[in-house]
Amino acid sequence: MRRTSFEEMNCSVAQCLEVVGDWWSMLIVRDAFLGIRRFEVFQDRLGISRNILTQRLRHLSDAGVLVRVQYQDRPPRFEYRLTDKGRDLWHVLTAMRQWGDRWASTDGPPLVVRHRGCGHLTEAVPVCSECGERLEAREVTAERGPGALVVAGAGAPAEKIDGSEA
Repeated sequence: MRRTSFEEMNCSVAQCLEVVGDWWSMLIVRDAFLGIRRFEVFQDRLGISRNILTQRLRHLSDAGVLVRVQYQDRPPRFEYRLTDKGRDLWHVLTAMRQWGDRWASTDGPPLVVRHRGCGHLTEAVPVCSECGERLEAREVTAERGPGALVVAGAGAPAEKIDGSEA
């Protein structure tokens, strides 16, 4: 059964989910961050069927999250590598992992992260890009951005907002 597409929704969260919002995609991306590149290794680690893995790898490649690179000529064999777009999912994946560590890991985190710069175990903490203060949900507000749509009324088409009106 095909899930509902978010492709037409004017929402950055929905657009992210369109690319990586199924059960397997973020686990494939997680494994790619851990250095997994080959189909058989993804399949062994995830316990996923070949046809589902093939579909997800194709989707992630088509979306520009992974790139398929040939590493052997005879027989032709390929591996999957994260692109810049894929590497930008690190913060999303890290937020999901840290949430799981806090709310779902009864025996403690199954994976920890060490900062190469200082050598300490660390957690990613969102901070303001301007002042450096830690960001918490209650300390931010959402405002219309330049890509927001204005909906005129029931049945009326949505129009793009000019950034000066936001």
